[in-house]
Amino acid sequence: MEYIQLGKSDLYVSRICLGCMGFGNASQNDGKTVAGRHSWTLDEEASRKIIKHALDVGINFFDTAAIYQEGSSEQFIGRALNDFAKREEIVVATKFMPRTKIEKEAGLSGKDFVLKRINESLENLQMDYIDLYIMHMWDEETPFEEIMEGLNEAHRLGKIRYIGMSNCYAYQLAKINTYAKSKGYPQFISMQNHYNLLYREDEREINRYCQEENIALTPYSSLASGRLSKRPGEISKRLKEDQFAKSKYDDTKDIDQDIINRVIHLADQYNVEMTQISLAWLLTKVSAPIIGATKLYHIDEAIKALDVKLTQDDIDYLEELYVPHKLNGTMLMIKQKQS
Repeated sequence: MEYIQLGKSDLYVSRICLGCMGFGNASQNDGKTVAGRHSWTLDEEASRKIIKHALDVGINFFDTAAIYQEGSSEQFIGRALNDFAKREEIVVATKFMPRTKIEKEAGLSGKDFVLKRINESLENLQMDYIDLYIMHMWDEETPFEEIMEGLNEAHRLGKIRYIGMSNCYAYQLAKINTYAKSKGYPQFISMQNHYNLLYREDEREINRYCQEENIALTPYSSLASGRLSKRPGEISKRLKEDQFAKSKYDDTKDIDQDIINRVIHLADQYNVEMTQISLAWLLTKVSAPIIGATKLYHIDEAIKALDVKLTQDDIDYLEELYVPHKLNGTMLMIKQKQS
């Protein structure tokens, strides 16, 4: 395993981050009871096996969110890590969503909302502090000054060590970090956005901004929900049932297929899996890509990417066919809420 300093922090993390959206109580698909947002996630016993294997092979960086399966992802992770790892040897990241309509109508301030969310996640995780607390998406309806007050207070109390951002524009990250610096508050040290070989829109601005400011890039959807790891005809439960993931890629599947074919070509040339080529490319761009795993071999394949050293010709070959994509996924959802 390779490790890297996460941006300006003193956190040293594995270059593969285990994304834990695939863990948690799954929806029942019976039209009545919904235990979580997704039908394809792993139960606790299966999740623990994945987490234990990740630790055994050197992964120390784990990413989850309060919204993942209504908090059960945090709960599964917390119990497993408390059983299998020493707290000081792991880095745990979790995320908080914007205030709900009910919370706004009840007059819950941005500061109090953040503190409430942190306490809920700490309870789920059964931990005293969170290493990296991430704003899951930009909240247009809550003054960012209030959010920063809450994050600063949580940092002062020792409940969070560092803060990160996810799903926002470069100007928003620059604005909120400038404000934080002016107030002496903690600044955002990481950026978690949608970025992979099939979706490279963040290369326009935010990736460049983060690189210049030493803000660590930890992208999600590193394998495009499996599209960059599976050959034609191969399928998974998530590929069949995750409608949100489909919405990010189905409209561009024809132009994306040409890039996927190049991943297959290089995989054959290097005698490795597609996963290794896709991640080897991404590892030349970012600090620690987030990798989901529902099988033990998913972790093993991801780690092998660290041994694949692409040439500049390989990188150019993979990037050559990319064309600009329309806004999609969470960022599109935010834009639609604004309009």
